Amino acid sequence: MPKEEYAKNVKSSVEKCRKCNLWKTRKNPVFGEGSLDADILFVGEAPGYNEDVQGRPFVGKAGRILDELLESIGLVRSNIYIANILKCRPPDNRNPLKTEIEACKEHLDRQIEIIQPKIIVPLGNFACSYIFEKFGLNYDKISNIHGKIFQVNTIFGKAKIIPMYHPAVATYNPNEKSTLKLDFESIKRAIQDS
Repeated sequence: MPKEEYAKNVKSSVEKCRKCNLWKTRKNPVFGEGSLDADILFVGEAPGYNEDVQGRPFVGKAGRILDELLESIGLVRSNIYIANILKCRPPDNRNPLKTEIEACKEHLDRQIEIIQPKIIVPLGNFACSYIFEKFGLNYDKISNIHGKIFQVNTIFGKAKIIPMYHPAVATYNPNEKSTLKLDFESIKRAIQDS
């Protein structure tokens, strides 16, 4: 099956999904967007208010910071793919529940299968924890592993996982933007080493 058709099927299953209660309070599911042939997949935690309204990932303040960080290493959204573990916004932007991640992870797993990225960049604690577990890595606190490059073997070949703080940290603490920029240099190195 062509990638586009497979992605359409996954998107349709996200729109119809009723595996947890988040579908009841969402405005729009946020499937993800970007190039299905991207070498780099960014994985966030869950949609926020603006994402829920627009049905697109990372379109609020954290999205503007993400765009700035991408630009700092010469990337644009059209060259990458951006998704979240949860496809529906948790009420009041609360943290994802384990049961919600469990119910929703198959959609992200299928997106990874379609894209077959060479580099996966989980953003934030929940995304990092899930991606590490999925690829058999031991997860440590994000403060100990952010910006480091981890090599993994996948069913589609070798890949690199680069855990990062979520761009939203810079909306609460502007000093964190320099940490994020430094961490994004790891992505640039990983691209050059590929």
